[in-house]
Amino acid sequence: MIGIGCLISVFALAQLGFLLPIVATALYAFLTIRFDDTSILDFIRYAYAFFLTGQQFYEWRLQSGDHWEPDGKRVGK
Repeated sequence: MIGIGCLISVFALAQLGFLLPIVATALYAFLTIRFDDTSILDFIRYAYAFFLTGQQFYEWRLQSGDHWEPDGKRVGK
């Protein structure tokens, strides 16, 4: 798929001076790189969901036996 895209892109650039197909082919080739069964596009989607659309939930608890002194120091294990 990438090879065919490159051929069409080079033809479009040489004959028409049109740069968009080669940019689209290079972007497609970059986004489909796979590493450990995860593509670059999957990684970008996961990062977008984690940082922008997914709700982050943090729960802070003291370990059993720990407590805070009024001066802000933790006392316990």
